[in-house]
Amino acid sequence: MSSSLSAARDVSPPGDTRRVTGGNGERSKAARRKRVRRRIWSVVPIATFLGIIALWALVVAVLDIPNYLLPSPWAVFEQIVSGWSVLWENAQTTIAEILLGFGISIVIAIPLGLLVARSLAARQIIYPPVMLVQLVPKVAVAPLFVVWLGLGFSSKLLLTVLMTFFPLLVSSISGFSILDTRLLYLTKSMGASGWQTFRYLRFPAALPVIFSGLKTSATLAATAAIVAEFVGANSGLGYVLLQATNTLDSTTVFAVLVLLTLLGVILNYLVELIEFLLTPWQRAKLT
Repeated sequence: MSSSLSAARDVSPPGDTRRVTGGNGERSKAARRKRVRRRIWSVVPIATFLGIIALWALVVAVLDIPNYLLPSPWAVFEQIVSGWSVLWENAQTTIAEILLGFGISIVIAIPLGLLVARSLAARQIIYPPVMLVQLVPKVAVAPLFVVWLGLGFSSKLLLTVLMTFFPLLVSSISGFSILDTRLLYLTKSMGASGWQTFRYLRFPAALPVIFSGLKTSATLAATAAIVAEFVGANSGLGYVLLQATNTLDSTTVFAVLVLLTLLGVILNYLVELIEFLLTPWQRAKLT
């Protein structure tokens, strides 16, 4: 009844254009306020980041902390500029380990997740040994990778793949299993083929969960590459970080940490951009 009353109130008499114009004006003002609020909230993360840097500089200046304990942001920035050639040369190795390891995990984990979600045999045969491998602490076995594969690229790549693979596999299994079976019966009753059901129903429903796993794996990829370089390496940002720690060169340590943070942020934003492009229905929920 209340809806019918409100509907009655909203009905304007014929020829009364003022109320219609006023309603349109209110809606445009509300939309404008919403856009302004959205833009304000979009700059909050940048403002927070700048605030942290300002607080860092203030603490170093007020407490007169020496560089070997905590360098100022300006000293770290100068170190990045002056040592850019060395840092970039080693960063290329780490970036290659991260991207290639993360890419291999994506190529293997998502199809395997679909297989495990759709096949009881795969769930009983493949999933238990994969779970067993996941339970082994990767950092503890990292020295074995160096023994087996040497100090080169392969041992770092293997550790990166192992650390990023399982979160993506679990999210893929969950994503491909999340669909309500009633929807599957409905599409089947409408004559949809298996490919059409996957293309228009199962895969879109799984994407948000898969992207959650992708974000987790993207974060772990950088950590895995650095841990692998700690264990044994002759190049990479982890190698530079270890050398700087041994000589108490805190400025270089912080410079490497800043670069690693930037790498992680860029990789995470890249995943979010792909999610934004592939899931327009999720985009509509945010607007």
